Amino acid sequence: MIRPSLSAFVALLFSSSIAWACDDPAQTEKLDIDYIETSPDITLRRMVVQNSSPKGTVLFLHGFPETLCVWKDISLALADDYEVHAFDWPGYGLSSRPPADKFSYAPNEYARVLHDYIEKANIDDSKLTIYATDIGALPALLLALEKPDIAKMIIVGDFAPFDRPQYMYESLQNLKSEPSAGKTRAYMNQTRAEILENAYRRGLPEEAQFDLSPDVKEDMSRGWDHGALTSADAFYYYYSNFTRDENYFEANTDKLTTPVKVIWGEKDIYIKKEMGIELAEKIKAQLRLLPNVGHYPHLQSPNQTIEEIRESFQ
Repeated sequence: MIRPSLSAFVALLFSSSIAWACDDPAQTEKLDIDYIETSPDITLRRMVVQNSSPKGTVLFLHGFPETLCVWKDISLALADDYEVHAFDWPGYGLSSRPPADKFSYAPNEYARVLHDYIEKANIDDSKLTIYATDIGALPALLLALEKPDIAKMIIVGDFAPFDRPQYMYESLQNLKSEPSAGKTRAYMNQTRAEILENAYRRGLPEEAQFDLSPDVKEDMSRGWDHGALTSADAFYYYYSNFTRDENYFEANTDKLTTPVKVIWGEKDIYIKKEMGIELAEKIKAQLRLLPNVGHYPHLQSPNQTIEEIRESFQ
């Protein structure tokens, strides 16, 4: 196991309730939350569910405004058959938050973080399924362009692979350029509590509404402003470089050879399903539209996510 950096150790020492908020005492022999240094500037909080003889490895990549805790229950449900990993992206949870002049928080920078994590964690990419949603999806696909053998399968969904503002929620459109981006960033930081409470429910009919467990809510809340840079700030910087990286990906989709499956919530109001349909057509990937599901299928319909993971190893 990689030793935590000094900054990570200090975070652990003074924020143990955050670090272990989603560690179920009844599952401690299976689930481990610790820190791994992937580069001199980046230390990631990660969760690993161990298996002595796994059929394969699963790596979950979260979106905004989530942390690795959103994957806990799904990971434990897969524990009998697979080794499962998840980590907090830089800027989220308890992972590093370097200043933006040292780390851009761009999708292609996150792709490098993903590559470094897979290497440092000694994951066998020939038996790896990556499940990536929202801000985690484009980095996974960008990495696949550079390293086609990075995974056996990549499952992506509910994100913006191409520069199609017409398919995006208004506040997300506003983040793509100034001066609206700076105003949206400030507003998101001011409305932190509302975002954390309602982001995952927005746009769903009453009968489809759901809630998150208290430990997940607590982890997301405390992780929002852990350090000098908030998760909304990291999201802002991601979007500052988003169009550039979207355009690069679209210009190079013909080079994508890693098997990809596209999963999309039909009721997603943040990134409309038309984006997923276009992506699947362009990269010739299987598409599954989930009826009555919004932007967070793994939260709203976790059994569906578990099914997708198991199918990827068949």
